[in-house]
Amino acid sequence: MSWKTLKPFVKAIVVIAVVAYAIWQITPIDKKISLGLDLQGGSRLLLQLSPAEVGQVINSQVQAQTRQVIEQRINGMGVTEPLISNVGSTRILVEIPNLKNPDQAEALIKTAAVLDYKIIPPDVYQKAEAALQVVNSPANAPGITAKQRAQAEKYVATTAYNASGPVVYTGKELKAAQAGFDQSGNPDITFQTKDASKFGRMTTKNVGKLLAIFLDHRYVSAATIQSPIFDSGQITGQFTQEQTVTLANELNAGALPAKITIIEKETVGPTLGKIDLLKSLKASMLGLALVLVFMILVYRLPGLLADIALAIYCLVMLAILSLAHATLTLPGIAGFVLSIGMAVDANVLIFERIKEELWNGKSFRSAVRVGFSRAFSAVFDSHFTTIVGAGVLYMLGTGTVQGFAFTLFWGTVVSLVTAVFVTRFFVDTLVDNNILTSPELYGVKSEDVGVFAKAGA
Repeated sequence: MSWKTLKPFVKAIVVIAVVAYAIWQITPIDKKISLGLDLQGGSRLLLQLSPAEVGQVINSQVQAQTRQVIEQRINGMGVTEPLISNVGSTRILVEIPNLKNPDQAEALIKTAAVLDYKIIPPDVYQKAEAALQVVNSPANAPGITAKQRAQAEKYVATTAYNASGPVVYTGKELKAAQAGFDQSGNPDITFQTKDASKFGRMTTKNVGKLLAIFLDHRYVSAATIQSPIFDSGQITGQFTQEQTVTLANELNAGALPAKITIIEKETVGPTLGKIDLLKSLKASMLGLALVLVFMILVYRLPGLLADIALAIYCLVMLAILSLAHATLTLPGIAGFVLSIGMAVDANVLIFERIKEELWNGKSFRSAVRVGFSRAFSAVFDSHFTTIVGAGVLYMLGTGTVQGFAFTLFWGTVVSLVTAVFVTRFFVDTLVDNNILTSPELYGVKSEDVGVFAKAGA
């Protein structure tokens, strides 16, 4: 069996496989496609960087370092697809979609945890533990007055730290930290040290003593050093799971290279985002429907085949968004819709060339072959210029501009493939098998077939 015979079957298998994979990749679509801040609500923070010490200059390097620290902290919160971008050379824009607790993000960005280890005297330990129980008790707990609660808070916040010995180890000397659960199922933090020998010497020297952990001078917990500890340890206390994630993330990220001031803070409600999404989807669907109807009315059967190819295009584009873990925003939808216009434009050029070849008296097979080949250069050039423009826009742009450029770039690439490959596969299948080859089905009247050739004669 020759390649010419096998070629249509191979093309059919490729098209079916691509469609099946795209459907599998985007199902369920509400879980596979991430929506941006403008579509599902969330928080937007504009940060101003300023020198953290005398003589420091805020440049692109400091901005990049600060951005990296912020990214680590925000990603550690487990939020979906945060968008962090530079604004000028001294500002950073942070967009966090679907964030339930904006205050947590703000506090996490602005503060840096200072972790100190101290040898705590037994009497101070007992008072600190008793004060910690009072602080963590319910607000309406019986037998605890407001004065007692205030005194306990002060002891936990500062007194226990001041009454303990000197700092014997710091959080800066930690290699990494992870939030997790202890054997009892309580939230805790495990950590690894950068210098195991130093931590080992410290714990060896203080075996039998109480080693306390203070976070920003606040008492967290303490435990007796039973034996020397070298490469890893554990921070336990009366933490919530959210607190352990935040603490571990702060310890991993380290201190911010520059001082940060939040100059703009905006919260986009999920209702507003939902309205924007519905309006954009309605506009997109209306535009797409008008395009589909136009193609069928003007180009008849090829227009219908182009509409089917356009549906495949939409599936492939959604699959690309899912595979790339891209966040879909309103500008991204605009790029998507614009690339649909590019796909239709390619089909218009091709079908007009086919009609011209039929007016020249060519057979259907010849008209399709020549029409696609002669229109290809114009189709490729128009798509290539858009692809280059979108690529440059993506490389130089930031934030939502990149979202627009991403969907426009890949949408134009996919539209070129579907117009040249998928649409032609459908047309070739009909023409090669002499199915539905009436000129009227291709937008050409029977009496107009060969009209150019007759006029030339």
